[in-house]
Amino acid sequence: MTATIFDDRICQLGEGPLWHPERGQFFWFDILGRRLLSRDAGQPLEWKFDRMASAAGWVDRDRLMIGTETGLALLDLRDGALEPVAGIEADDPATRSNDGRADRQGGFWIGTMGKGGEAGRGAIYRYYKGEVRQLVEGISIPNAICFSRDGGLAYYADTPEGKIWAQPLDRDGWPQGEPELFLDLRPERLRPDGAVIDSEGVLCVACWGAGAVIRFAPDGRQLDRIEVGGRHSSCPAFGGSDLRDLLVTTALQGIESPDAAQGLTYLARTGVAGLPESRVIL
Repeated sequence: MTATIFDDRICQLGEGPLWHPERGQFFWFDILGRRLLSRDAGQPLEWKFDRMASAAGWVDRDRLMIGTETGLALLDLRDGALEPVAGIEADDPATRSNDGRADRQGGFWIGTMGKGGEAGRGAIYRYYKGEVRQLVEGISIPNAICFSRDGGLAYYADTPEGKIWAQPLDRDGWPQGEPELFLDLRPERLRPDGAVIDSEGVLCVACWGAGAVIRFAPDGRQLDRIEVGGRHSSCPAFGGSDLRDLLVTTALQGIESPDAAQGLTYLARTGVAGLPESRVIL
């Protein structure tokens, strides 16, 4: 399966796509461009920030919870105003936010990393009903944050390590017990980036450098792949009225002499639907 171009605005580092169910609209970030992008009725939309931002969850029709390089904030889509929610590594100018997603319980997970991708500089945090806890430390580039259909498992990756872990969660969505290695993609030389779970419980992970979203069954078997034109495929999100539209962001970052396909945002029509994105509970 091959995706087509959804939006031709070039992203230096496209990330964090989100389908907003109440607005019927995709959103995604250009981290290095410090902006949020969208389309509505075929028209391009853009919100500019004074800091890097990378991931979002929906709160209501007009507000998104977004992860930024100084922490979590509420973005009002009507006027672009940012309201601080919680500082996360706000006193460390060498780190920024990266991948993130709302869990099934209404919490919001966000990863951090060194701005140069330094080994071990990253962490993963969770916000839930006003509380923020650090869940993972010593990670380099946290990615692939997504959740099983029943909300009992969280998945996350360290991209340079080529590994994806599964973390059991309690009823409130907090980790219980130790994470288990779910996939080791080093033998395939794949670097897992953003990911999402579909309605069959399959992990759909964008692989940096591979120009594809690859589907892995719950037992780790590789099922199929969706090709995109951008080599650095960075994150997928299901959307559309039947959740069968898969939006995939890509990045221009790190590509020498890029062609016209790099850094664009792609859309594929899939045979399997996704799952609705959960609302973030404030």
